[in-house]
Amino acid sequence: MVNLVAAQKPLLHGLMKLAGVRPYSVEIEPGTVMNFWVPCETIRKPEKGEKITHLEKPTKPVVLLVHGFAGEGIVTWQFQVGALTKKYSVYVPDLLYFGGSITDKPDRSPTFQAEYLVKGLRKLGVEKCVVVGFSYGGMVAFKMAELYPDMIEAMVVSGSILAMTDSISVESLNRLGFSSSSELLLPNSVKGLKALLSVAAYKKLWFPDRLHKDYLEVMFTNRKERAELLEALVISNKDATIPSFPQVIICICFLFLEFCHGWFLELKLPTPFHDVPLQRIHLLWGEEDQIFKQELAHNMKEQLGENTTFEGIKKAGHLVHLERPCVYNKCLKHFLASLLAEKKTK
Repeated sequence: MVNLVAAQKPLLHGLMKLAGVRPYSVEIEPGTVMNFWVPCETIRKPEKGEKITHLEKPTKPVVLLVHGFAGEGIVTWQFQVGALTKKYSVYVPDLLYFGGSITDKPDRSPTFQAEYLVKGLRKLGVEKCVVVGFSYGGMVAFKMAELYPDMIEAMVVSGSILAMTDSISVESLNRLGFSSSSELLLPNSVKGLKALLSVAAYKKLWFPDRLHKDYLEVMFTNRKERAELLEALVISNKDATIPSFPQVIICICFLFLEFCHGWFLELKLPTPFHDVPLQRIHLLWGEEDQIFKQELAHNMKEQLGENTTFEGIKKAGHLVHLERPCVYNKCLKHFLASLLAEKKTK
């Protein structure tokens, strides 16, 4: 029987090519391959007699879209790519163990994902970029900004946290009614997938069970390795720190610092963080997010000071970029345009 989700992939891929991006695989090193969607203009087909496809450096400001845990890159960002490619060089990676990206290395940490994503970008000729990260991709994005401040010019983060501590993991799962991160993010049944969508979306989504089943088969591969990725996310409370992001402007669609048993804990930022002039921190997310409540963002806004602004998107939950793509894209493009304007005035 035909898998309906797999059957729709060629259509989605065709639309993405029309939007200006094409798939490209990068062998970062032997045993590690990461798949990207890259700007069409950066790929030069081999001339007669040549076997290797040549890559050109991007000619426009680079925007990197990093996906979450429940879908590969182009599925997660399908409504954002076409809105950005006219003015920006858009790169959409599949993180390791998603969308055909593989590695033989044993490390499963967000730091490992960040390091190899940066290596892949450098092989593609990317020197600087603005990172847009959703959920799991946001954690990877934060690691990129912490480890490679020379590359990351700015960040937009949706539905993410700096670090998944013991207390965050336990409190979140208990509140949402799940026994483990794998039960929430690695469903193995139609019922489990419906439960995930019910807490992630504002409106109740109805799809036939057949479509849920097909989605599970296509999008939740490499289950053993992904379970290990989830295990590697959780760190001890005593090891949790707030990293500094030198020379990085952060636009946060949802940054969740630390909370325990429903209370926001006041965390002091390290001195280097306070010393860096954070020019415009914008808090933007779905007002009906049931995974991370907006009250947490209001508390964080007070912690971060007068340069931080808050804006909620109505009738949207955790999957705000999918539920309200037009509003999300408008906010995203406004921020990106302001970065370009600032560069021109310098």
